[in-house]
Amino acid sequence: MTQNAPHALLREKEGLGIWEHRGKVAIAGIGHSPADRRWDGNLETSLGAYALIAAQRALDDAGITADDVDGIVASPNGMGAPWAPREYFAQPYDSEDGLSGVSADWIIKQMGLKHIKYAVHHNDINPMMAVAAQSVGDGLAHTILVVRAVGNMPGRYAQKRANTVSGPSQWTDVWGFWGMAQQGYTFNQYCTRYGRSLDGMAPLAVNLRRNGLMFPEGYYAQKKAEPLTAEEYLNSPWVNEPIRMHDCDIPIQAVAAYVVTTAERARDMKQKPVYFLNHCFQGGMIRSSAQTLDECEASCDQLVRKLLGGAGITIEEVDVFNPYDGFITFVQYYLEAFGWHGVKRGEAHDFYGEDIRVEGPHPLMSSGGNLGNGRSRCWHWTDSVQQLQGRAGARQIRDKAEIAVVGLGGVMAAAGSWAVLSNRPDNERSGTAGTDSKD
Repeated sequence: MTQNAPHALLREKEGLGIWEHRGKVAIAGIGHSPADRRWDGNLETSLGAYALIAAQRALDDAGITADDVDGIVASPNGMGAPWAPREYFAQPYDSEDGLSGVSADWIIKQMGLKHIKYAVHHNDINPMMAVAAQSVGDGLAHTILVVRAVGNMPGRYAQKRANTVSGPSQWTDVWGFWGMAQQGYTFNQYCTRYGRSLDGMAPLAVNLRRNGLMFPEGYYAQKKAEPLTAEEYLNSPWVNEPIRMHDCDIPIQAVAAYVVTTAERARDMKQKPVYFLNHCFQGGMIRSSAQTLDECEASCDQLVRKLLGGAGITIEEVDVFNPYDGFITFVQYYLEAFGWHGVKRGEAHDFYGEDIRVEGPHPLMSSGGNLGNGRSRCWHWTDSVQQLQGRAGARQIRDKAEIAVVGLGGVMAAAGSWAVLSNRPDNERSGTAGTDSKD
């Protein structure tokens, strides 16, 4: 049976130096399934069926077949917990596999993958991609298919308790969901310290939806949603003050797949390779039941040192910046810690008011993120790769796109994984000999 990916594959410690596989591992293919939502009344396709669609599209995008794959990283639990009851799939059935999650074993069997020698599980896309990159670099496999399945079956998402809570949990576990109160608490500290308010987030929210509507695989683009206006954002209902409805991503049913392989093999595949320069893991810092702003900012600072230090680059070299946005309030912490385009602490909201469109000088989150596409956490990866390949379509940033930062988590005491990608391998960026055959 497939095992969970060893945590040792994730680069967690500071001071590890330049990643030993810098520029030697590449992303060579991308595939997406359709994106649905159970409230649309048409969620009749299983997560497994969508996984097969996305996986095959990734192989086709890379120009390879199932026989070329010898490794797989999959997410067997969808969004981390089973969904119940089932409304769309008639009972009885003997397994959750292929319904609320998709295991590596299920994919291997359904796709007829004959040459798999390495198969592991993880339940979030950034650690999955980091595990794939490290595993390829370490020689555990040469071509890994990463399949990230996100479920939206009937049931209660992330609610592990009753609707009401009492005692200390009433402040940190609103409606049984710890994160809702926690990130609002930290955001209030941010606003107090820097003299900001939620109103300053409106330009970012509007831009994320705009970018998402230019992402054909995204939920809002597929459903032909309307652009979000600042007025709609500011007037949307409170979920848990200071968090409004449009500060939160929406759950969707979708699958994304990626081909991760050696740099040498990638050069013979269909698309221009996008190379890993580094990946790192960052756990959130917290000393009590709620994370303070100081702890949040310190965690982000540590993340920056690990990620950029291991890639051997500075933030001034980063062209595509796709941080995590499960809640829109996360973005400011990452933006200010990295100092992308010179943004300092407390300045993010001013920056949002500048030209952050893909056509402008500060193309922030060209992916549209989860807020602009729905909660799959994969948009950051697909957009970063496509931007570096020059095939992001209407989202293509107008300035150069050579290095990208893509991330998930690391604040709000939540662990996450980040990566630096480049359209040039390590030896070319360092000035030594080497030619990319697809340049």
